[in-house]
Amino acid sequence: MRASLRAMLLGACLTAISVGGTAAASAEPTAASAARAPVVAVTKHTGTFNGQKVAYKAIVAETLLTDAAGAQTGSLVTTAYVREGVAAAERPVLFLFNGGPGASTTPLHFGAFGPKKRTEDGPNQLMVDNPDSILDAVDLVFIDPIGTGYSRPLPGVDGKRFWSRDGDAASVKTVMAQWLKANGREASPRYMLGQSYGTTRAALVADIGADLKLDGVLLFALVGYPPGREMPFVTTLPTFATTAWYHGKVDRAGRSVQQVHDEAVEFARTAYVTALIKGASLPAAEKRAVAEKMSAMIGLPAEFILAKDLRLSREDFMFNLLKDQGLRTGQLDGRATARLDAPAKRPPYDDPGMNYAAPREPGPAPTGALKVAKGMSALESYYKDTLKFRTAETYNSLNLDVNSAWDHQGMADVNGLLGKAMQASPKMRLFWAAGYYDVTTPPYGARYALDQAGVPGERLTAAYFDGGHSVFTDPGNHAALSAAVRKFVRP
Repeated sequence: MRASLRAMLLGACLTAISVGGTAAASAEPTAASAARAPVVAVTKHTGTFNGQKVAYKAIVAETLLTDAAGAQTGSLVTTAYVREGVAAAERPVLFLFNGGPGASTTPLHFGAFGPKKRTEDGPNQLMVDNPDSILDAVDLVFIDPIGTGYSRPLPGVDGKRFWSRDGDAASVKTVMAQWLKANGREASPRYMLGQSYGTTRAALVADIGADLKLDGVLLFALVGYPPGREMPFVTTLPTFATTAWYHGKVDRAGRSVQQVHDEAVEFARTAYVTALIKGASLPAAEKRAVAEKMSAMIGLPAEFILAKDLRLSREDFMFNLLKDQGLRTGQLDGRATARLDAPAKRPPYDDPGMNYAAPREPGPAPTGALKVAKGMSALESYYKDTLKFRTAETYNSLNLDVNSAWDHQGMADVNGLLGKAMQASPKMRLFWAAGYYDVTTPPYGARYALDQAGVPGERLTAAYFDGGHSVFTDPGNHAALSAAVRKFVRP
């Protein structure tokens, strides 16, 4: 995968206590692990979620990972929210992580599902109540992989042992298993949610985590790599169509974005793929007819499409759809735009779709704002003053150094591992959410990947949203997305 696309997958009150061995990464204590006990902070809170008043405790805990010899190698910090006053054995647990590599779980934690959410970036940023949190229905465990959040390799340990697909998945799987054991939740229904690269992590964890006995996996912005000379272009075409529809570059004809997407999918997997398969043997008249159909669908001139031999890359589309206005579209979110002559930025910040959220009508003023300590970010103040977690580390929301150091071990599609895990576990179900304007991981590309992975259709729940790569960044999606996830984790 190109470096730019890798970067795009980076794609959010009592006393602190130290509990020796509670969250250790190895099942048996060792001399090495006894050298430093993990820090665990437990506090109690209340909030109103989905209209219900909920009493809950927050548990911020280190898991001290060890190597085969028992030597401590890394400190991985999780933030959990556990509802009180309910039967734990029947209460589902959801483990969540974002993508990256090098990305913390900040967007899912403080933008979508946590009990508090962070207001817009800027000097007046606050932590406020999140009425759309799903804590009424499921306990939440947010995982910050090594190198992100407060999680770090221990001194003298090379972080590269964690910065590969296999090393990362092994550490996350270990943390999940140890959290369930340490918190007495091994009998609870358990789910795992990954976003963007986190969907790759989820597939790898599902493959090595049969002992986790997962009830379900949730995938947001699924990463898939369709092979061949045809499918990479076939699977992006529907997203080009929805993006062109959004920008008014095609005749809307009273159609909804869903109708536009569905029509483009039907064309892509019939007439379009057939034309691509024929290649040089495709008659010129047929080829022009296909180009003209594509032009009416995605808003680019037929001559341009013919010059590209009917095969349009993401760059071909993003930099030409609005060229007449001096603009390009976003990749993480095709609704976003930027000047073509804008100064160059380092990926992923060169993408106008980064952190884009569609405008919406003003709603009620946020409630429950927490005081922010002077000289600290709202997030770090929340951890220190509200959750009482003490650490010398600075919270790292996005670590581009980790992204640069990451060993992808080849870029083959790993979604077949999900199909394999589901076939081995008849109870496991899959939830998949996608944004119609996600040019990075297009919805049809994800559906194609799942169909080819052997995922049983009767155990798949699909949810499409007006959004880009991170559908949860759009406030207008929050209530519907939370409702869909609630329904999935308590069927």
